[in-house]
Amino acid sequence: MPVRTIEAKGKHLKTFLRLPWRIYDGDGNWVPPLLAMVRPFFDGRSPFLRHGRITPLLAFRDGRPVGRIAAIVNRRHNEVHDDRTGFFGFFECEDDDDAAKALLEAAAGHLKAAGCDTMLGPVSPSTNDECAMLVDGFDSPPTFMMPYNPRYYPRLMEAAGLEKAKDVLSFIMYDTAQLPPKLFRVAEMARKRSDLEIRGVRMNRLREELVRIKTVYNEAWEKNWGFVPMTDEEIDHMAKDLKAILEPELVLMAEHEGEPAGFSLAVPDVYQALIHVRGGRLFPFGFVRFLLHKKDIKRVRVMAMGVREKFRVRGVDAVFYLETFERGRRLGYTEGEMGWVLEDNRVMCQTIEAVGGTVYKRYRFYARAL
Repeated sequence: MPVRTIEAKGKHLKTFLRLPWRIYDGDGNWVPPLLAMVRPFFDGRSPFLRHGRITPLLAFRDGRPVGRIAAIVNRRHNEVHDDRTGFFGFFECEDDDDAAKALLEAAAGHLKAAGCDTMLGPVSPSTNDECAMLVDGFDSPPTFMMPYNPRYYPRLMEAAGLEKAKDVLSFIMYDTAQLPPKLFRVAEMARKRSDLEIRGVRMNRLREELVRIKTVYNEAWEKNWGFVPMTDEEIDHMAKDLKAILEPELVLMAEHEGEPAGFSLAVPDVYQALIHVRGGRLFPFGFVRFLLHKKDIKRVRVMAMGVREKFRVRGVDAVFYLETFERGRRLGYTEGEMGWVLEDNRVMCQTIEAVGGTVYKRYRFYARAL
């Protein structure tokens, strides 16, 4: 029977949201998403929808759902980059070349009708959220907010005519107590040259801190491939989601005479506990499971790190890594993950390797012309 694609409206939206549980049935490395984190992208509550549009699509074969995808138009991205790129995301599919091709063609049709000339993904729904596709490193669960997918997904992309656009890397340190001596020397020299003060975020003044973080984030990353500045609403929304898991000591601000100069965000890898919450809902019973396994969290993920251009001094990133891992050890965390990093960002890759990180997962963005 041929594959049929439809827009996932009404009762079909629930099928769209729940499809991953069937795709990953029996996969012990998969961390089920919390539906409360995903549903706002489709019910109008996400601030992304103020400047973007997400169209969820389902594929059926013999009346049975076999895959899903979302066609995504991000007006903010196209304004910043002066292009007409459309995106696909939230992709899940059985090992079925025809189904994957039908989904990608359906998404391409929606994007082309919206005036896009290129399709890029997966992004769900932007590069500020979960994005890219795992292509190497399937032997372990993902770290917080990093993607995970079956081994056959890259083949589905290629069979549908998509090609590599960019790879991004994740690095791991399995023992942050074994920091190389060179890191301490480089960090100390950078402290002296930069005259920066490093401190933890002040949770009792979070509103002020978010203003400073936005200043750094949108300036330090503005030249990065695929970067889209976050709106005030998006930063507030992310802060609200992260507030429950943040360790204030691991959210670092760098200041020069009181002016925000740099920012580093590391969070506990709550996926090490959430992997045991299989139903997609934290309350009421999922929360009990989470608490029972909270002691299993031994890793922190460095999600973001940047310094405004006028304050950049060689080695400042080493100061952030040293502070993060030393503070993390005091809190009981022994592993550090640093990702994602653009594969062609040699300065950052070399810095992470110098502090003891090694590549353990590779992710890929795919693209095709429309």
